[in-house]
Amino acid sequence: MDRAAVFDVDGTLADTNHLHVVCWWEAFRQAGHHVTMDHIHRSVGLAGQDLVEHVLGDDRDTAQDEAIKAAHKALYGTYSDRLPAFDQAGDLLRALAGDGWTVVLASSAGGSELAALRRAVDADDAISAIAGADDVAEGKPAPDPVEHALELAGVPADRAVFVGDTVWDMQAASRAGVRCVALLCGGIPRTALEAAGAAAVFDDPADLLARIGTGPFADLLEPSGR
Repeated sequence: MDRAAVFDVDGTLADTNHLHVVCWWEAFRQAGHHVTMDHIHRSVGLAGQDLVEHVLGDDRDTAQDEAIKAAHKALYGTYSDRLPAFDQAGDLLRALAGDGWTVVLASSAGGSELAALRRAVDADDAISAIAGADDVAEGKPAPDPVEHALELAGVPADRAVFVGDTVWDMQAASRAGVRCVALLCGGIPRTALEAAGAAAVFDDPADLLARIGTGPFADLLEPSGR
């Protein structure tokens, strides 16, 4: 039977979370808001509008929202030609695809930002489909991105595994009924990821690739119905 491996990108396949933190921090600063980088870091993984709401709260001046998001986009865009993929991220996707998995990306990024991430990971030959921010009504932690990824893969939730690095990833996949695997390379603590639904936790793509055939991840990837 078909099976799908659904991947987040920022912080999971590409080492970009801290770039986002710095760019959001500067965007907020330019708008007159002084927020801690730690608060921003724990919000990375949300769609842009949701991140602004999460960081500044419901009582903010919403007239600033678009300017803040535009500033972040412009600042982050200066890195678009040199975004770093994690070691062996592309090899991980190719290994799964070679083993018969349908590999789908489910990202909060869209447009040129998502295109830059794909160039960084450099594994388009292994990626069957992409569910980006422009394709869904609500971003993570809503299940929409993961559910759309499953539709693109053509598999039910019990035939898929989701790999991400934030609590928002774990919550979205759990709400979609998909088994969750977390990576620590995005900077979120293991305890927070497990509390949000992670069934297995690995250091980074290289660690996951090295251990795909053993331990709890092997159990999660074992095709059902055998």
